[in-house]
Amino acid sequence: MANTNKRLAVIFGDVTLGLKGPDFHYLFSYQTGGPESLRIQGKEWLYRSPKPTFWRATTDNDRGNQFPLKSGMWLAADQFIACQSITVAIDGQTIPLPIAPENNRYSGQETAQEVTVTYTYQTITTPQTTVEVSYTIQASGKIRVAVTYHGQAGLPSLPVFGLRFVMPTPATRFIYQGLSGETYPDRMAGGMAGEYEVTGLPVTPYLVPQDCGVYMATDWVTIYRQAVLDNRLREPVETGLKFKMVDQPFAFSCLPYTAEELENATHHSELPAPHRTVLSLLGAVRGVGGIDSWGSDVEAAYQIDATQDHHFEFEISF
Repeated sequence: MANTNKRLAVIFGDVTLGLKGPDFHYLFSYQTGGPESLRIQGKEWLYRSPKPTFWRATTDNDRGNQFPLKSGMWLAADQFIACQSITVAIDGQTIPLPIAPENNRYSGQETAQEVTVTYTYQTITTPQTTVEVSYTIQASGKIRVAVTYHGQAGLPSLPVFGLRFVMPTPATRFIYQGLSGETYPDRMAGGMAGEYEVTGLPVTPYLVPQDCGVYMATDWVTIYRQAVLDNRLREPVETGLKFKMVDQPFAFSCLPYTAEELENATHHSELPAPHRTVLSLLGAVRGVGGIDSWGSDVEAAYQIDATQDHHFEFEISF
């Protein structure tokens, strides 16, 4: 996608930072602690501000080895997290946070080649730790996202670590380059590398709803949506949003439910009707184990050490 202006229009609002190009308009919020709107070619891609994610719905094996009793605090951290601080950099130069009345000194005609917004979150775990998520927006509309977890002694093993995007309507399909089928760190040997298309948002029909639909070693994934929340549009067009690795492959899941919705259901009939797309981009995933009929813990090599730092990056484009 070409940007003929080669510059971002920068709008300094009272509680948001707006970034605009010919085919996109992004809003980064100081109140919600994250981007609250990614409007691309007239279609909105965010239902809620993306936040760090730490929980996956427990599996049969997790329950068998009492993992949720050991690491249950990450469920609360996944649902509730505080944005501790926000920084804004224009073309590499950090500026005072442009909230009112600081934003009054701008003319409304500012432009930039690149803008970086960094959110620092503090978990409600005991002890607490922090996660930094930085969004670097280029004049082309591409967004480079860096997600960093800071390890903290005394914290239990993590189920997952990543960033969760909730989109306003269900996806029609997604295409990705990575391993075939559902894979986990200790369930990758049968996956074949290639490019694959998945129709809709399938949920694996386990007897009890649980974590599912994870795809490891992914180079990129493109999510396609057609339905919108604007009732004026009678014939919505299918469009896609691409998430691409930067330095190393990531894992992802693309489902109609959050981890908490899956966690709360004991039968598939208890799951709500699909209304959203929940895309979790993951820099680390816990294995599933299953060594002795769902009782032994996951092998150490496939656990996520919460006392160590974790980092991954990806790029969003259209």
